[in-house]
Amino acid sequence: MRSANAASADRMKEAYPKRALDVADKKANRVIWIFSVIVFLLVVILNRVQVPAPDGFDVHVFARINAILNSVVSVLLVAGLIAARSRRWQAHRGIMMTAIILSVLFLISYILHHLFAGDTRFGGTGAIKVIYYIILATHILLAAGSLPFILFTAYRALSARYPEHRRMARRVWPIWLFVSLSGVVVYLLISPYY
Repeated sequence: MRSANAASADRMKEAYPKRALDVADKKANRVIWIFSVIVFLLVVILNRVQVPAPDGFDVHVFARINAILNSVVSVLLVAGLIAARSRRWQAHRGIMMTAIILSVLFLISYILHHLFAGDTRFGGTGAIKVIYYIILATHILLAAGSLPFILFTAYRALSARYPEHRRMARRVWPIWLFVSLSGVVVYLLISPYY
């Protein structure tokens, strides 16, 4: 006869979503790293290119879209954490996949904004300028560095390796939340200078 703890553990496993990916680690790791490097290079290269916008087109519409997407991703990350803590695994998976999809849309919008608008110089002075550049620097560094780890965390969940997913998520989730929230703060601080 099995113990009550073993039966409880079995019920917990049954509550997890089924494996959605069956890809070898080596292949998944290679795809994640290649994708992350390509995205990084695209952002760096396209940040240095500027395309003239059509007459009358508000190029900063993409910045507003970015702020909205970052805000929604922030809310989804908190909702995803709440769903995980209440062991609503299907809801958690759906919420987190939506956050990933919106983050991809953010990336596209970010590239388009910089492609059409170029860089905007921050016009504030004094302490607010220092605060702005500290937030911006940490935002950029963490955003650039977190992409592969967000994808590795998602890969672990989609391949039903939940203990590994949970260990990674404990480290990656707060960074992702900081990146999405700081993106909104950066927008609010720079938007008067568009």
